[in-house]
Amino acid sequence: MTILRYVPVLLLVTFLGYGQVPQRQRQVELPKQAEIVVRGLYQQLVSQRIGGIPTPKKLKVLSPYLSNSLVHRINQARACRDDWFRLHPKNDEKAPSTWTEFGLFSGADDRGHPGAFQIEKTESEADGSFRVYVRLTEGNPPEKSWTWQVADILTREGGRYVIDDIVFLRDKDIDTESRLSEILTTGCDGPHWVGFDKDQSQSK
Repeated sequence: MTILRYVPVLLLVTFLGYGQVPQRQRQVELPKQAEIVVRGLYQQLVSQRIGGIPTPKKLKVLSPYLSNSLVHRINQARACRDDWFRLHPKNDEKAPSTWTEFGLFSGADDRGHPGAFQIEKTESEADGSFRVYVRLTEGNPPEKSWTWQVADILTREGGRYVIDDIVFLRDKDIDTESRLSEILTTGCDGPHWVGFDKDQSQSK
């Protein structure tokens, strides 16, 4: 009789234990979901050269990995670029390199066309987003290769994770941290070119 008295308690403990399993699985799965999105984007990036603002055709291929907000900012940056060229029909000035040379998902100058990538770690943020750190590599033998790191910010949109921003991390060659969202809007007011302010002009 003593054993039978404890049976309901054991059943309750077992039930509660099973009830917690899906939650634990969900906590494990969410970072993996974010990493899958990042891996998909950078597989596209290393398989084809995407320098500067992607063409509408290339952006269509990349857009499943990106948030609606980031796609909108990229489209506005393209419109701002077109406005710049409208204002400079004689090509009397060099266009900002962001539109032609900058790797939107990897970095400036010789970081614009990585040949390989590796996801290093994923961190959760208080707002439910994830920060996925990616190690990028450029240069193939017999060339000397070099590596650098970026952090992708992923938010949940339409029931899935998408990349909403890229953080270009400070390292031995880069003095300051910057974000893609800021770079895309520099010199622009929406789709219109308004020019760099004095401080920006001096830093270019």
